[in-house]
Amino acid sequence: MTARTREPHYDAAVAIAEQGVTRLGVMTNQVWHDDPRRLAIVLARYKFVSKMLSGANRALEIGCADAFGTRIVQQEVKQVTALDFDPLFIADVEARKDPKWPLTVAVHDMLSGPFGQDFDAAYSLDVLEHIEPKDEQRFLANIVRSLAPHGTLVLGSPSLSSQAHASPASREGHINCKTAPDLKALMQRFFTNVFIFSMNDEVVHTGFYPMAHYYFALCCGPKPV
Repeated sequence: MTARTREPHYDAAVAIAEQGVTRLGVMTNQVWHDDPRRLAIVLARYKFVSKMLSGANRALEIGCADAFGTRIVQQEVKQVTALDFDPLFIADVEARKDPKWPLTVAVHDMLSGPFGQDFDAAYSLDVLEHIEPKDEQRFLANIVRSLAPHGTLVLGSPSLSSQAHASPASREGHINCKTAPDLKALMQRFFTNVFIFSMNDEVVHTGFYPMAHYYFALCCGPKPV
């Protein structure tokens, strides 16, 4: 170590930095550049997923983008496989891999078919709203086909009511936002038990659905598809 801090207990931070400073992912960098507060919100979503799936052996992330928040789930799940349909994002994830946090990544479009069939957990954040309504059942059916019979899914998506406050860029990509009852009805086609949570900023709660910016669907008991 070439530099030392005035308080010795911080020397470990310098030593790690000298080995290399972690780089933000492509999408996370844009969030940090444009709206730093939003990064806290995004990471809070991953924290919720990590606690809901705590103890799982193998989890599948669908639509990982740059997978910057995935490490939070890795703290609670033994093995995570992260998928995205865009090769650019997967290449970015590969370039930033850390041996301390082994992560399996792959380019895969869930609309094209399932990915394996024995994951005991899966999660998908900020993906459903980008799926055409005519394709949503195929998307979800392929997720179910990727799960073991006892599998659990956590799905997160912006609420329909939040779109009045969304930026033009967000509204352009958000073609399939839903109300809480509609999201629950959709997920009940594929799972026996579905629990809807509201989220505003970093806080997950069970409050009034129309005032929520974001919804989580915690889904258990996959149905045959």
